[in-house]
Amino acid sequence: MSMALDLAQAAAEAGEVPVGAVIVNEITGEVIGKGQNRPITSHDPTAHAEIVALRDAAATVENYRLTYLTLYVTLEPCAMCAGAISHARIGRVVWGADDPKGGAVHHGPKFFDQPTCHWRPQTEAGIKAEPAANMLKTFFRERRGKGTAKVPPR
Repeated sequence: MSMALDLAQAAAEAGEVPVGAVIVNEITGEVIGKGQNRPITSHDPTAHAEIVALRDAAATVENYRLTYLTLYVTLEPCAMCAGAISHARIGRVVWGADDPKGGAVHHGPKFFDQPTCHWRPQTEAGIKAEPAANMLKTFFRERRGKGTAKVPPR
């Protein structure tokens, strides 16, 4: 999770919401994929940290199935990311801060609990939750204070 927090910090420094993700083979300890939020810089609304890490891991193992790997992410995954996690067959998802507004695992649609979900990873919440949450709070407090929030074009 420490590596995911470092990636989240790098995302914040790039002006992105500070979320980082790492995919690990728990048997070997090898990091298979890494990602940080980059929808703004990549002009890609799907470039959440989890999706970037899934793409990196799939390229590393040359397979779209990532069964038995663990995804560490600093924020509870949203519905889009939960869907991608399920399709990739990730074995375990561990996150730091809960996301009552946009999360989809313990909050919102509770994606993995739905009968239409084909693959349900093990989940674990609250690992290094305080530093992850503090990073997000600081990021948004600073953005609100500076008035730098961009209004999307019409």
